[in-house]
Amino acid sequence: MAKKRKDTEKEMTFWEHLEELRWHIVRSIAAIAIFAIIAFISKDFIFNQIILAPKSGDFITHRGLCHIGRWLERHVAFISSSAFCLSDFNLKIINIKLAGQFLMHFYISFFVGLIVAIPFVIREIWSFIKPALYENEKKYTGGAVLWSSMLFIAGVLFSYFLIVPITILFLGTYNVSDYVENQIALNSYINTVVMLSFSVGLIFELPVFIYFLTKVGIITPAFMRKNRKIMIVVILIIAAIITPPDVFSQILIAIPLFGLYELSILISDRVFKKREKEIST
Repeated sequence: MAKKRKDTEKEMTFWEHLEELRWHIVRSIAAIAIFAIIAFISKDFIFNQIILAPKSGDFITHRGLCHIGRWLERHVAFISSSAFCLSDFNLKIINIKLAGQFLMHFYISFFVGLIVAIPFVIREIWSFIKPALYENEKKYTGGAVLWSSMLFIAGVLFSYFLIVPITILFLGTYNVSDYVENQIALNSYINTVVMLSFSVGLIFELPVFIYFLTKVGIITPAFMRKNRKIMIVVILIIAAIITPPDVFSQILIAIPLFGLYELSILISDRVFKKREKEIST
């Protein structure tokens, strides 16, 4: 049986819980605001070195693809490196609204603040629910803040350095006719970068979600193994939604999603065995 919480801990009233929650929310918002202000002040670095960097052929991912193309050209007869090396690629971005750039400055500052503050927000959530947990539950979930933060950041970086530049390259160079020139609106470009990075960051939280769902008995490793084929289809659908409509990009996102799902099964299996052992004793 799970150990009971210490008797010395004072039981809080409903209103005291609300007051405690309010301060956790205030601290979370404060963290987001502080990082958003820092991002707002660092406009040139945030936009030129981070947000707009993937639109250039000189971006690290595009240069990496060029090296891969040259290696393939040396070892595979029918492959030309010209398909991978696009040093002259430079997406043209325009602003068509009077207040467009000013509003995008605020928009990006907020999202940068949110992404950077995610570890602090997760820590505040954990601090709020921690007193309600039993001692053994605190021990098992103690690393939740660290792992949640690391997985989210890993997802954002994976998207930014792989999915985002490939998406921009594919969609930015795609044309239905030579008579049509691509001039991408600023808000369209920024929404693509932000939403791809943020959504993949959330997707990378899958192992953490599975951990807690298994912990409360909603999901079992047997269920996940039984429905593996269905989840493969779901993963492919997710990959198709958040990437350009080409097979290469979909494979790039599908592979880590498969890996995350298999990792989630291992985590679920370990948590399930511990849970069964606790119940039996």
